[in-house]
Amino acid sequence: MLRSYSPYLAPVRLDGVRDQEGRIEIYLNGQWGTICDDYWDNDDATVACRQLGYPSAEAATSSASFGQGTGQIWLDDVQCDGSEQNILSCANRGVGVHNCGHGEDAGVKCESRLRLVNGGWNYRGRVELFMNGEWGTVDEDPWDNTDAGVVCRELGFSYGGIGYKGAHFGQGTGPIWIDEVNCQGQETSLLQCPHQTDTSEDSHTEDVGVACNGLRAY
Repeated sequence: MLRSYSPYLAPVRLDGVRDQEGRIEIYLNGQWGTICDDYWDNDDATVACRQLGYPSAEAATSSASFGQGTGQIWLDDVQCDGSEQNILSCANRGVGVHNCGHGEDAGVKCESRLRLVNGGWNYRGRVELFMNGEWGTVDEDPWDNTDAGVVCRELGFSYGGIGYKGAHFGQGTGPIWIDEVNCQGQETSLLQCPHQTDTSEDSHTEDVGVACNGLRAY
């Protein structure tokens, strides 16, 4: 019998090299464990990615493609329809009930939280950030090439980039999510950089952009 546990939101995380992809793990009964890949598909991955704060999923992976986990296998036969808000809301065999080994650990590749808009090419444009279920922009104070380089690497480009201020690629709409971004250069994602979330005095005339260098690896 398949069950779901919609009232309970269990934390999930990814174990992988890149922030937006990896083996999916879920925290239940005081410990992290994995999910078996039986019936694991893009609908399941989409729910997991949204729970992690990403827009959606690019792909569901199976057969421990991001390496085998250890400890508990918490879920098996997960069957989401794609509309659920958390993975425990999806039908499954029950917590801790499975017939799997860690060679069947499931994984996901999530869509990036970043995108470049209105640049004419995929390597340049206004920087937009996905947070709280909505796309928004980044304010220019004190945006520079180091910040742009982190954005470009997060998007998969092999080298750094050039930062633009003053809504160079046009003004965005909706929220301005962060400002006072001050990357050091070694960060793997923009949100790892020091930043402020109080943007009440900012405007879209200060939206930032980038032009990335090098080949895109993914």
